[in-house]
Amino acid sequence: MGKAAAFSFYPGKNLGACGEAGAVTTDDTEVSDKVRMLRDHGQAHKYHHDLEGYNGRLDTIQAGFLQIKLAYLENWNEQRRERAAEYNSLLSRNKAVTCPYEPSWSHAVHHLYVIRTAGRDGMIQHLKAAGIGTGIHYPVPLHMQKPYSSLNYSPDDFPVASRVAVEIVSLPMSPQLTSEQQVRVGDEVLGHVQNALISL
Repeated sequence: MGKAAAFSFYPGKNLGACGEAGAVTTDDTEVSDKVRMLRDHGQAHKYHHDLEGYNGRLDTIQAGFLQIKLAYLENWNEQRRERAAEYNSLLSRNKAVTCPYEPSWSHAVHHLYVIRTAGRDGMIQHLKAAGIGTGIHYPVPLHMQKPYSSLNYSPDDFPVASRVAVEIVSLPMSPQLTSEQQVRVGDEVLGHVQNALISL
């Protein structure tokens, strides 16, 4: 797919460290050398800086946690797939909720389980009142972020991104999620959209 791949080990990720951490993999020597320099203050050799870099080295304790957790990752990902399938089964019966699309050629690991629905903010408040946490990943489309303001985009330049940004909500997702918890989440989600349709 490309010359390199980047992995986040942020604590909430499928394979999470106890703090900020990440990795880059590549089989390209030039890319590898550049990444090694960037992560270590831009040093080609100790105290000799060829470029401006960062202090982004993975410390030994974080690496130790990740090495232990790595042995469990395949099973955790499979549990996430099972949880996603359960959500799909619970929620897909109501057209007011759009479940995540997974192409036949992919094998998602479901770091997040993100649905789309009209009146998203009302659903979030309803779920919060029921003691169910949610998230929004991500509320502002990329083309409307401040760093890209010089490009003079409007929301209509990327209408799908703009529409989806106000519809998405992330439901609870983890390998430890139980079927009973998911049924409760599903009941609250569907109960809210049913009530919203009735009140229209």
